[in-house]
Amino acid sequence: MAPSFVDTRELKTFVVDDGHGVKGLSELNIKTLPELFIQPLEKRLDMTKVVPNESIPVIDMSNSEDPKVIKAICDAAENWGFFQIVNHGVPLSVLEDVKDATKRFFALPANEKKKYLFKNSPTKNVRLVTSFIPEVDKVLEWKDYLSCFYVSNDEAMAFWPPVCRDQVLEYMNKSEPLIKRLLEVLMTRLGISKLDETNQPFLMGSRRMNLNYYPICPNPELTVGVGGHSDVSTLTVLLQDQTRGLYVRKLDSDNWVHVPPINGSLTINIGDALQIMSNCRYKSIEHHVVANGHENRVSVPIFVNPRPSDIIGPLPQVIGRGEKALYKKVLYSDYVKHFYRKSHNGKDTIDFAKA
Repeated sequence: MAPSFVDTRELKTFVVDDGHGVKGLSELNIKTLPELFIQPLEKRLDMTKVVPNESIPVIDMSNSEDPKVIKAICDAAENWGFFQIVNHGVPLSVLEDVKDATKRFFALPANEKKKYLFKNSPTKNVRLVTSFIPEVDKVLEWKDYLSCFYVSNDEAMAFWPPVCRDQVLEYMNKSEPLIKRLLEVLMTRLGISKLDETNQPFLMGSRRMNLNYYPICPNPELTVGVGGHSDVSTLTVLLQDQTRGLYVRKLDSDNWVHVPPINGSLTINIGDALQIMSNCRYKSIEHHVVANGHENRVSVPIFVNPRPSDIIGPLPQVIGRGEKALYKKVLYSDYVKHFYRKSHNGKDTIDFAKA
């Protein structure tokens, strides 16, 4: 018999504290969305502002040395902050395996998943979460996610969930050459000719993988899968399944475009760290995931970041051209902590670093 929730506290305990997540709530076949998830109008995506028949650039990376491909990547990063890539070199079998592994993890019984809640997890680097930050969010988002911060293979083998660990590590490892190549290309427009031991750790010194699960939602129009935000990464490599849901704000606009799932593609977006390092040449872009009333949806982002101990600011090569620094130097871990202290609210995190 399905539990009946007398009050919001009881519902939040079931969803957040007992490991059921919104997936468990969805599987109770509730007919109406609980008030705990009903977002204020300004937090929902206004579908009248979605531009029809337009989306972000799609770039074929089968020859990433081609000057036209290099220009397309840099132009997309500068003018959109988001682009999709095909023929990127990450085997399709690896992409399928990590999507299947995500579904396997979220299919575990609640008492198994509960082991990875922050209060139970044997390491601070692995945590299962519902919404974004349920301790802070006044209204919860309709999403569960498992977050895995990569420290070492040994740490991952010891602490990541066995049901998905190998596939997530494989996805991360097979994506590394692609990430390096994308950063090499993006640096060329900033006057930096190559990645080396001085800048590579700074640009891609840490990585976090999230396994995102968006279950079927009653009244999806009343809530959000993920509220509007920009990522705090250098760049993000996103694998999405074939279910619609991701929307991107057009640069310097109130309009949005849908990012259609293309089989075998990866979606790349610029994060705040690269916006700061490029002195706003490349811009992180607000994006939003809507809830879905008909299908479950999974996605797997790799957040490519500076190291927590790095001081980030506009790169010397950029400022050396005489540009005024738009951002101050900040400790990257301080920037990330600021992001996680508050609910999603567009691009407001970047203000933390403004000069």
